[in-house]
Amino acid sequence: MQSIYSLMSSARDTLDMTMYELADPTTVSILEADARRGVRVRVLLDQDYSGYSVNKPDFSQLASNGVQARWAPASTIFHQKTITIDDRTSAIMTLNLTSEYYLTTRDFAVITTDQPDVAAIEQVFDGDWANAGAPATGQNLVWSPGAETAIVSLIDSAQHSLLVENEEMDDPDVTNALESAAQRGVDVDVVMTYSSSWADAFDDLTHGGVHVATYSPDASLYIHAKVVVADDTTLFLGSQNFSVSSLDYNRELGIITTDTSLVGPVYQTVASDFAGATVFTAPRPVPATTPAPATTPAPGASCQARAAPANDGYNGDYDVDVTSNQPYTDATASNSTDKWSDETNGSGDVVIRLYYTSPGESITVTVGAATCSTTA
Repeated sequence: MQSIYSLMSSARDTLDMTMYELADPTTVSILEADARRGVRVRVLLDQDYSGYSVNKPDFSQLASNGVQARWAPASTIFHQKTITIDDRTSAIMTLNLTSEYYLTTRDFAVITTDQPDVAAIEQVFDGDWANAGAPATGQNLVWSPGAETAIVSLIDSAQHSLLVENEEMDDPDVTNALESAAQRGVDVDVVMTYSSSWADAFDDLTHGGVHVATYSPDASLYIHAKVVVADDTTLFLGSQNFSVSSLDYNRELGIITTDTSLVGPVYQTVASDFAGATVFTAPRPVPATTPAPATTPAPGASCQARAAPANDGYNGDYDVDVTSNQPYTDATASNSTDKWSDETNGSGDVVIRLYYTSPGESITVTVGAATCSTTA
């Protein structure tokens, strides 16, 4: 983080920040110090999803101490993570400025002085600050909404290898492109933190020839980065998760570069992460002549559930650990605002991730004929 802190401290005239989540006393202190020495500091924070609750304390602190702080336009999730100083240098990041996760999450940042890109970032910031305007292009930038084309094109361009690290995976255009690359002979490696939300995508990718490796949600390393390295020469890095919402609806920003000083270190880190993860093995298809596992409720059908905050860097995300005596049975977890389903494994267990969950909120779980509950 020192390079990001140093960048913010080096501002002479202006500092503009767009951030999904800000909860970092050091960052707040630097921004306040910049403002005290005459730097115009503008901070735009997300107010959708979990943004408002996470950002409100630092928003209030900054606004009371000389920093111009505004909420990003409503009804759009501002997942972008960007800092620009003096209209000449921008940091494009995969990480939020939430200090509690710095030591446990994999993230990256690119600091660029490419003037067309920096100018485009500032043009968009000014439009968002005024609640008007649409993303500019820049030479190397990838903006959301509308990031699918650039990311799929990069995947399609690979001739030898693809190395992918991401937090989410449910965009069909991206998964189809990765499978197509594997089927034409490209060595495709994907490393993520496991979540049942992406299990179907993992199954499809694995059956399509992609090598998938995952970390447990409770591992010491959580994969939050959003990276593609194609043929060891071209790097995409940004705020975009490979989900439909992130690519098609959110405000996001990434960059594509062939700068070897950036590509090499990122490749080495992600390759090491892949090597340290556990190979994901897709369930074997059940032959047509073999009866499928019974899904009728077991006698005295029962279940138990336990919820814990997901180790993914987002407040409001909870993993619901379900145990039951009903193997291969549809299970559903729901709260007042969210509902997700998955199938139990051969032991009757499953982990279901819920979003938009408040501490203390009641969670109801059904597994076949059984119902149980827990509290976030």
